[in-house]
Amino acid sequence: MISWVTPDQNRAGKDFVDCMLEGPLAALGAIEQATGEREVNALGYCLGGTLLVATLAYMAAKKDKRIVSAGFMSSLIDFTGAGELEVFIDEIQVQALGKRMNERGYLEGSEMANSFNMLRSNDLIWSFVINNYLLGRDPFPFDLLHWNCDSTRMPAKMHSFYLRNMYLRNALKTPGGIKLAGTPIDLTNVTLPTYFVSAIEDSIAPWKTPYTGPSLLGGKPRLVLSGSGHLARLINPPDVTRYGHGAYDSQ
Repeated sequence: MISWVTPDQNRAGKDFVDCMLEGPLAALGAIEQATGEREVNALGYCLGGTLLVATLAYMAAKKDKRIVSAGFMSSLIDFTGAGELEVFIDEIQVQALGKRMNERGYLEGSEMANSFNMLRSNDLIWSFVINNYLLGRDPFPFDLLHWNCDSTRMPAKMHSFYLRNMYLRNALKTPGGIKLAGTPIDLTNVTLPTYFVSAIEDSIAPWKTPYTGPSLLGGKPRLVLSGSGHLARLINPPDVTRYGHGAYDSQ
């Protein structure tokens, strides 16, 4: 598991390429050095899945076959119809956000968390206003919220690249639409086995978008559609009485 450093202003210049070279690619080298294993089954969650699929396309261009299968949890590849989060992402808002990030060198984790909370305000904001403030009750224990509060920052340059090239331009799905370390990225070159999990109530990565994304790859992906939302359906077991699921073969 890769544990990301929480960036400060000294890492403002870290971009998407750095996250790839110093993240999954560096991890592959560390795994082989520590265990002797060269082949890896990789798993990416949310933005980590977007980074993983871009890394796979980069590795395919370099004839690097160390990752032999890949799993994706709530991961966007095609950003067409990226859901309610698009409310916060247009040219004017990205420019304003970029100005704030450049002043301090990073996006504060709490700002991102607030945006996510507003997407599900009934569950993540108003239920606590009613219970704690209006009714005067003690907050009820909620392990998922504890997880949700453990946010991290993102380097300014990396996050700007992500917003502009993925959300605004949707360039990842286009062969050669983006270059990483001078290498054009073409998802059709990713032919290894892939496994996708999406959730019906996911407000951050709406399931219809992750459903179409796997078709951009060159292999034959498998998609599992589960209940609940962006986080809960990953943590909870696939119990048919709570979070049912169904599998679909793409292509």
